[in-house]
Amino acid sequence: MKFDGVLFFPVTPFTAEGAVDVELLKEHIASRLPFGPGGVFPACGTGEFHALSIEEVRTVVRAAVEVVDGKVPVVAGAGGPLGHALAAAKAAEEAGADALLVLPPYLVTGPTDGLVAYIEAVAAASSLPVIVYHRGNAKFTAASMARLAANPKVVGFKDGLGDVGLAQEIVSAVKATGRDDFAFFNGLLTAELTQGAYRGLGIPLYSSAAFAMAPEIAKAYYDAYVSGDEDRRNALLEGFYAPLVRLRDQTPGFGVSLIKAGLRLGGLPVGSVRAPLVDPTDEQLVELKAILAKGYELAGR
Repeated sequence: MKFDGVLFFPVTPFTAEGAVDVELLKEHIASRLPFGPGGVFPACGTGEFHALSIEEVRTVVRAAVEVVDGKVPVVAGAGGPLGHALAAAKAAEEAGADALLVLPPYLVTGPTDGLVAYIEAVAAASSLPVIVYHRGNAKFTAASMARLAANPKVVGFKDGLGDVGLAQEIVSAVKATGRDDFAFFNGLLTAELTQGAYRGLGIPLYSSAAFAMAPEIAKAYYDAYVSGDEDRRNALLEGFYAPLVRLRDQTPGFGVSLIKAGLRLGGLPVGSVRAPLVDPTDEQLVELKAILAKGYELAGR
């Protein structure tokens, strides 16, 4: 499975009554496809997987598959309690997804052998290949990722932990197995801020929540990143991404909340986040609007 471009993690729009707004979701995804995402990841972290039922996962993934129509891979989220993860894997397969991003298990922290068993169980639940999400209570070692790389259904590793030494060990260990079809992603929040360093680790791909909110800005950063235009890349980092991260860090969960708020500011009524996340205050919305304006200016819009 090949990814070429920014990895797009769409939000899940909700109606005023709290239901998934399928038509708005399709509009949201369709409006970003012209900016060349390398893959679409519905019902994952930015899509509030933690707050979706299995039927909602199925609905969200099916809508994404219909809109994307085979142009790029569609990778759906699966994780949480093992039973929920297995059901999500099956629902995503039925909805036509191309692969799964396996999010951490719920609440408990198991030993490495248990984490490997968790990934293998999700992989066995459907015919879909899986990408391991290294984050929170799902912390893998180089040896455990080498074990998982022996399974041809395990096709990728997404680092959301930020331990660059460990990430380097994992990249080296997987490559030593002879796998040349294995994808490595930077999955830290607002990954653009750290992608310069991750590229040096042999992790060239990154997820972008900002792409969901402001694809023009995210695409400008990506173009500068791949072309080696460091002056423009650093200008976007300093003028847009760093202020966005400072605002994001004011409130837990704003990695999702700000993206939805930015979409609303841009005229797409995607609704609020579901509990336990909260929406930005009026003061924070003013700050977000100014950050976006600066980002669009730097992107040349």
